[in-house]
Amino acid sequence: MTMSTQAPETAQDAHAHVDPAAQVARTGEATAVPVQTRSERLRSYEPADFGVPTGREVNWKHSPVSRLKPLFEPAAANDGVTVEITAGSEYVSTPLAIGQAPRGEFFVPEDLPAAVAWQGASEALHVRVPREAEVAEPIVVQVTGQGADRRADGHFVIEALEHSKATVVLRHSGSAQYAQNVEIIARDGANLTVVTVQQWNDDAVHASAHQTRVDRDASVRHIVVSFGGGVVRVNPNLELAGAGSNGEMYGLAFSDSGQHLESQVYLHHKGIETTGDVLYKGALQGESARTVWIGDVLIGPDATGTDSYEANRNLVLTNGARADSIPNLEIQTGDIKGAGHASATGRFDDEQLFYLQARGIAEDEARRLVVLGFLAETVQKIGIPSLEEELTALIEKELAEGASA
Repeated sequence: MTMSTQAPETAQDAHAHVDPAAQVARTGEATAVPVQTRSERLRSYEPADFGVPTGREVNWKHSPVSRLKPLFEPAAANDGVTVEITAGSEYVSTPLAIGQAPRGEFFVPEDLPAAVAWQGASEALHVRVPREAEVAEPIVVQVTGQGADRRADGHFVIEALEHSKATVVLRHSGSAQYAQNVEIIARDGANLTVVTVQQWNDDAVHASAHQTRVDRDASVRHIVVSFGGGVVRVNPNLELAGAGSNGEMYGLAFSDSGQHLESQVYLHHKGIETTGDVLYKGALQGESARTVWIGDVLIGPDATGTDSYEANRNLVLTNGARADSIPNLEIQTGDIKGAGHASATGRFDDEQLFYLQARGIAEDEARRLVVLGFLAETVQKIGIPSLEEELTALIEKELAEGASA
C-alpha cells in the first residue's frame, strides 16, 4: 500500500502532463524518475504524445507489445468490425463526432491504442438512457470481427441520464485487430450496469479502454468477461465523482494455451461517502496461458467516508500457465470507513478434491465442480440469467476441451 499526501492532477492538467518515460523514449534524455502512480500518468488525445511502447513502460511491461503492435497505428480502411444493435435500438441516438458532447466530457486516453482509437473513430456510437427511464431488458451491442488481418478503431458513449436504470451489454466475436474506447457516464441518481463480453476467435487482437464517471448518488456495475482472443487487454477506469456514488467492478477470465487476457483496473474515489468493490477472477489452462491483472485504487484527499475493497484471485489448472496479479492502494486522506486489497494465485485445493473424491466423485468431475464453484461468484454478479447460463456453459466447454487435450 502506498500512502501519499499530494493531491492528484485534474483531468485537464493530466492531459498536458508529459510522462518522463515517454520523454526518454523520444529524446534519449532521462529528465526524471518514470511515473509509477496511475493518477499521474500521461493522458492525451494525441497519439504522438505517448511514443511507441517498448515493453519497459510501467503500463506495458506485462503486455505482449509485439502482438499488440497493429493497434499502435490508425486503421486505414477502418473496416475490421461491424457494429449492430441487436436489442434496445430505440435507446441509440445520433452518432457523436469528435468534440460533440457528451463525447469527451470525461474520457481522455491513457495509452497509445486509446489515443489512436479516439482519432480513428470519426463517429461514436451513443447509447442514451432517458431521464427516469427504467429499461427492463438489456441493451445489446454486437461487435463482429471481419478477419484477423482487418483493422478497426471504435468509440462508444454510454450515458444514463438522471435517475434512470439500464443494463448495456457489449458483445465481441469473430476476428479483428480492434482498438476501442468506451465512455460511460452515470448522471445523478442513475443505476447503470455495463457488461463487456470478449468471445473473439483465437487470432483476434483487442485493446479497449473503458472510462466511467459516476455522479451524485449514482451507481455503476462494470463487468469484464474474457474467454476468447489471442490478446485481449480491457482496461477499466472508474471515477466515483459524486457524493454518495457507488462503483462495482467485476471481472472473469478463462485463458487457454497461447491466450493473453489482461485488465488494468483503476478505481478513483473522488467524492465523499463513496463505496467501491472490485473482484476479478481468472482460470488458466494450457501451455503459455496468461492472465494479467493490475488493480489501482486511489482514495483522493476529499474522499472522506470512503469504503473500498479490491481483490483478484486466480486458479492455475495446468503447468505452463502464468497469472500476474498486482494490487495497489493509494490513500490521500485519513478520514475513511475502510480500505483494503487482496490477491491470491494457486492451484486446486487438494483438500477440496479429496473431500469430493472421498464421497465417490470421480477426479475429473471433482475438478469441474471446484472450478465452477470458484468462478460462479463472479458469474452470479452479472444479474442477467440468460447470460449467466451462457457463461456457465462456456466454462463447462473450456474445461471439457482442456480435459481432452
